[in-house]
Amino acid sequence: MTRHIRHAAVFCALLLLALLANAARVQVVRSDGYDDNPANRRTAIARYGQPRGDIVVGGSPVTGSRDTREQLRYERTYQEGPLYAPVTGFASQVYGTTFLEHAEDGLLAGTDPLLSPLPLWNDVTRGRPAGGDVVTTLDPGAQRAAYEGLAGRKGAVAAVEPSTGRILALVTAPSYDPAELSGNGPAVAAAWERLNADPDRPMLNRAVRQTYPPGSTFKVVTAAAALDARVIRDPDAPTRSPAPYRLPGTTTLLTNEGEGCEDAPLREAFMWSCNTVFAKLGVDVGLERMVGTAEAFGFNAADVRVPFSVARSTFDRTLDRAQLALSSIGQYNTRATPLQMAMVAAAVADGGRLRTPYLVERTTRSGGATVATAGARPVRQVMRPSTARTMRELMTDVVREGTGGNAAIRGATVGGKTGTAQHGVGNAGTPYAWFVSWAQGERDAEPSVAVAVVVEDSAARRGDITGGGLAAPVARAVMETVLGRR
Repeated sequence: MTRHIRHAAVFCALLLLALLANAARVQVVRSDGYDDNPANRRTAIARYGQPRGDIVVGGSPVTGSRDTREQLRYERTYQEGPLYAPVTGFASQVYGTTFLEHAEDGLLAGTDPLLSPLPLWNDVTRGRPAGGDVVTTLDPGAQRAAYEGLAGRKGAVAAVEPSTGRILALVTAPSYDPAELSGNGPAVAAAWERLNADPDRPMLNRAVRQTYPPGSTFKVVTAAAALDARVIRDPDAPTRSPAPYRLPGTTTLLTNEGEGCEDAPLREAFMWSCNTVFAKLGVDVGLERMVGTAEAFGFNAADVRVPFSVARSTFDRTLDRAQLALSSIGQYNTRATPLQMAMVAAAVADGGRLRTPYLVERTTRSGGATVATAGARPVRQVMRPSTARTMRELMTDVVREGTGGNAAIRGATVGGKTGTAQHGVGNAGTPYAWFVSWAQGERDAEPSVAVAVVVEDSAARRGDITGGGLAAPVARAVMETVLGRR
């Protein structure tokens, strides 16, 4: 009898061990499979079971969380959503996350291991710490000045601090309110359909995800390449540039908008944006050096993140001489984001040094303790310091005496370059109005801000669409705000 009891006990023990082994298999070995199963709502319930951390601008949160008392309990809220949408993106219970909400999702949702002193214990208990906060580099005044300056016109603004790479403003128009996508009801689905069907594409972040032909603003890059290559040694010497200029190997004649460009010195050609001079300069510099200079400024880089990804700005590496001439005046296949062109202006302002742009100053726990900081940022010398000094003179002349007069600020030194970029089949599209610039206050040791503005469409007559007329006043408003003059 005792032997039978012993056998039964052993059998029961084996059954218990089998149950424990299966439980371990389900809860440990196959846990990821169950967590990722679309039918498992526990992950979503846990994700929205506590308030999300905040995105902070100028010391104040521009996001929040609303308690719905429903199964997916907390919905995202936004303060002045359209103003900050290109930075925050959206956090939707249905459609996921974008931009900072996506790039910093782990920290904001409380799942980042850095938020917990005992991450293994959290894995066992399935608990999570409170979501952390993301402190941005944005200047709220500059952001608002850019948004109001565009005044609903389709376009974008990017502003950076040349000496650090901190992004001070990132604006796109038209915009939208991310709060419309936060929940999971019928209104959210209707908003999603409406926003995606809108021909003006309000959810497109034009400042970092849209590339445009930069037009004459690219002449900053071409002029720097010509000075660095010693093709131009004296900016006040004649350039031996015919007007019109026949594109090499073709019968096509390139002309200028105004008179006085034939053999114009670099200084005057830059001031009055002579296409013929810069097209010839690009050819004289040569493809290899033009590509090298463009890539030093950031063109063709495919891995730019701020921390969300930035569309690649391009300068073609395989061009014939005619195509190189057109590319050197910001046409043909040359494309740039507004952030890229702000980086170009910033490099001139900072003595030829280019700082990697960034948007997150630091991340913190909910109590305010720092989790991580931006740290030292990579820097590279994209042109000779002497070239940068000459470029600053040329850009200052544009604002003081040339086409960029609308960007002038009393008591400050402002440099700029206008651009009007043709596009579309046969250049039939409404031109893009560009302006890139930097500004230095009279008491400042170095420029405080570099800005790029593109106005994608306008109600003005085609002949009246210019970077100096449409984009420069927007840049001036942003620069005035950063310099503390508004």
